[in-house]
Amino acid sequence: MSQRILTEERGPILVVTVNRPEAKNAFDDESSLAMSDAMDMLDEKDELFIGIITGAGGNFSAGADLKAAAARGNAPRKRSHRGGFGIMQRPPKKPVIAAVEGYAVGGGLEMALSCDLIVAARDAKMGLPEVRHNVVAIGGGLFRLPRRIPYHIAMELALSGQFKDADFFARHGLVNRVSEPGQALDTAIELAETLLVNGPTALAASKEIMWQSYNWDDSEGWSKQMPIAQTALDSEDRREGLKAFAEKRKPVWKGR
Repeated sequence: MSQRILTEERGPILVVTVNRPEAKNAFDDESSLAMSDAMDMLDEKDELFIGIITGAGGNFSAGADLKAAAARGNAPRKRSHRGGFGIMQRPPKKPVIAAVEGYAVGGGLEMALSCDLIVAARDAKMGLPEVRHNVVAIGGGLFRLPRRIPYHIAMELALSGQFKDADFFARHGLVNRVSEPGQALDTAIELAETLLVNGPTALAASKEIMWQSYNWDDSEGWSKQMPIAQTALDSEDRREGLKAFAEKRKPVWKGR
């Protein structure tokens, strides 16, 4: 895997680090393809239950690497099957937590919006500054942000290009946990560990149903949730969960 994206397995948690601190973790094509590979790894390995995305050098991501884009010119882009930044269009089926330090702006915020939970250091700065350069945020931010915070707040952020801190986003429900500076990854790991007591196939199915539900009305939801849920209901982990309950012990999850 490219050194632009580092992976570390901490038991059932996959920590994925964007490793371009010299560019404030801005993404070029190689970074996007490497992130896609990391997300594939999370989905494909049964023993991995939850992912965490963070950034090296004190920043989450400053968005797209505009210098790399300019150098590429009209040459064709190398695109990931998961869309921008290797995650935006098709995030992994398993839960992912964003651990944000420093800047998460432009595509960096859109990458965080592609995650299921967000932990941010108190002094982190987040926003969509694209309009300042007459660019449009096309990494999902313009339709995901108003689904998750009040419409007029999201609209002001999109039209002003202003950055806001973690406390602002926590007040409006976008950030799950606010950490002290330098502690976002540790706090994200603590949050992940609170989820790991639960069955991993049920975690993945619950995340996927909620993710897909944006495209369903209520009448569709009743039928369309079942093929996703069935994977968990038919799993070895479900049988283990019921057996552990009957035997009054902690379950031993296998992710299958």
